Amino acid sequence: MSDREPADHAALTRLVFELTLLSRHFPTSVLRRPGFQLDRSAFLLLTRLEIDYPLSLRELADAFRLDVSTINRQVGAMLKQGLVERVPDPDGGIARKIRASAKGLDILAADRAQSHEGIGAVVAEWSEDDIDQLGVLVARFNESIEHIEHNPWPRPPAAR
Repeated sequence: MSDREPADHAALTRLVFELTLLSRHFPTSVLRRPGFQLDRSAFLLLTRLEIDYPLSLRELADAFRLDVSTINRQVGAMLKQGLVERVPDPDGGIARKIRASAKGLDILAADRAQSHEGIGAVVAEWSEDDIDQLGVLVARFNESIEHIEHNPWPRPPAAR
């Protein structure tokens, strides 16, 4: 089989099933644990703003493939909580941009540490090589989606 041919039917069927279960497990087991302070949208927006900021509402909407009105509502809620702030465009543009506040980054770091602990408990019996292999394959999967959608996602240096 070449790199361009699809996986055989049984392998693809298993992958689809397992990704369905992953989508079921991940938000409830990681993002809704006791003590987790951010909702899913705030966690994801802050993650993007931490790596690639400041961004306009349009840039955030494009990155998340959402309507500007949806992003505006999410950012509005985050502004009220002090998680993000509006700042002048550093490139001199007219539109104000959004960046993560110090409070937002602190809460993101705390929630990320909890996620790290929770996922660490799931893979506690795994070898370091198995954990690394899963990380490499999930990154490859995500990057393939990003390539198809023409929507690359920035990654921190430690994630490469």
